[in-house]
Amino acid sequence: MKTGGPVDPSLADDRPVAPPRPGHQLLLLEGGDALFPALVEAMDAARRVVHVETYIFEFAGSALSVAEAMERAARRGVLVRLVVDGVGTPRVPEEWQRRFAEAGVRWRVYAPLGGLGLLIPSSWRRLHRKLCVVDGLVGFCGGINLIDDRDDVALGRLEVPRLDFALRVAGPLVDDMVDTMETLWWRLQAVRKAREREFRAAWEAFKEAQPVGDFTRLLRKVELYTGLGSRVNADAEASGSVLVSEGPLGVNDARATLLLRDNVSHRHDIERAYLKALGTARHDIVIANAYFIPGRKLRKALTMAAARGVRVRLMMQGRYENFFQYRAARPVYQRLVDAGIDIREYAPSALHAKVAVVDRAWATVGSTNLDPLSLLLAREANVMTTDRRFAELLHQRLDVLLEHAGQKLDARVLGSRPWHQRLLDRIAFMAMRTLLFLTGHRY
Repeated sequence: MKTGGPVDPSLADDRPVAPPRPGHQLLLLEGGDALFPALVEAMDAARRVVHVETYIFEFAGSALSVAEAMERAARRGVLVRLVVDGVGTPRVPEEWQRRFAEAGVRWRVYAPLGGLGLLIPSSWRRLHRKLCVVDGLVGFCGGINLIDDRDDVALGRLEVPRLDFALRVAGPLVDDMVDTMETLWWRLQAVRKAREREFRAAWEAFKEAQPVGDFTRLLRKVELYTGLGSRVNADAEASGSVLVSEGPLGVNDARATLLLRDNVSHRHDIERAYLKALGTARHDIVIANAYFIPGRKLRKALTMAAARGVRVRLMMQGRYENFFQYRAARPVYQRLVDAGIDIREYAPSALHAKVAVVDRAWATVGSTNLDPLSLLLAREANVMTTDRRFAELLHQRLDVLLEHAGQKLDARVLGSRPWHQRLLDRIAFMAMRTLLFLTGHRY
């Protein structure tokens, strides 16, 4: 098998993406059964600030443990902030509104829908990232919503837990998580105060949300997150709430960075990181992605990798959730399978993961689907690492899933399906592209 062929210069993009920095501790968490206890442990040890962002917060099942931990933290004087998305979480139950108010939990809804709902294209820009920072010391980033692993908004109650991943992180990139979450919080505060006609308060909140110099930002965070002269103080280290043990799912001293996607200064950072990794791949690409409708550049990067002898394997969602998600992906699958790419649909349950490994040397875990909603419209967050130990850990897990939990798509079967099914696929794909064109995007 040949490897190491040329990379198409049209895929190259030299614009800077935040480079990985050393000194990170990474722990891979699979599903809410692993994430929720880790969140609760960190929140119960919190001394100053708990800050959470999520697309879906279901106040039921195993996710209740996180809501209760936030409530406990606020009652003992910790500043607790929560931001949920207006589509993913259109309403916080009245009981929890009351409990949060009594405990002192501060919460906001990102872009709540108006009377026309999603009929307005600007309302498609959602808060899809899943982030949590505790005391500025430990962070969480991934694809896992705050919803029980066996509950699914589209599919109902699942017999087998949903497949998804997140990371528990300590190290320099936690500062970046703090910055992006603080900025969004104060922007939401500014909007809220403006709607209440408290314009002076809105202006003060707006100023808090603006980018500031490193020294000003440091002073602001020192006061809020530690109240001391150093962000990571001896007491925090002694508490053990930061450290993750190196072992089957964790590594220390890893190089990593936080990648963001928004509609201002980070429009294409995550896509560029993927393109660079795929374009330089020499041996192996493994991607597990729930909603997979990659654009032209990503499709080209994958097919070119396969053409130069790279083994490309994709694990996709196998359940029918909605018309566009399922149908618009089929024409893309056909092209990729025809190019020699191994595509498998996750069989045991729903798949919600957004992870990738390239050459067992580059890996990412986050909230970003390789589809137009994530890459063009939503606020997303991924952790990217070039630590070979972590990339190998994630690769091994995905390798097992591909071999034992994936149903392989056959090119002939895809191409020989009834004509009306293939017609629906094309209609969905063209409708998706038309809607994007109307919003000013080419994909």
